[in-house]
Amino acid sequence: MSRNQREHFGAYLGRVSRLWRTRIDERLGPLGLTQAKWLILLHLSQAGGAMPQKDLAESVGVEGPTVVRVLDGLERNGLIERRGREADRRAKTVHLTAQATKIQEDILRIVGGMREEILAGVSDEDLAVCQRVLGKILGNLDARPTPV
Repeated sequence: MSRNQREHFGAYLGRVSRLWRTRIDERLGPLGLTQAKWLILLHLSQAGGAMPQKDLAESVGVEGPTVVRVLDGLERNGLIERRGREADRRAKTVHLTAQATKIQEDILRIVGGMREEILAGVSDEDLAVCQRVLGKILGNLDARPTPV
């Protein structure tokens, strides 16, 4: 890889990520879902439908107050419910509702179709190489100490 390619790689990767998420938002907008909302639903689904609110905020990568605002909207829409935890009533566990199950099916269908469009013309071999490279980069990022 040339020096010029290395210098522009991060910006290129960032642009791909932003555009991918923007396209998802465009497709999921008619369902009333923003990126913040569908990400939370996705993380809850991947966690088996419930997880502590603090863990959910960490998983999604947002601060507690931000996730609270999004959860408020999801709760008003009947997609999640928050329950006190036995050990600590101040701590909440977030649960998907039955209504969220139908929306999740729509999300998976819409995003799956979009993924096929985005990856059209990309071979499985090229995708495997890309994933290996991104995995290595992610490992390098995780291995570096965070500056204080």
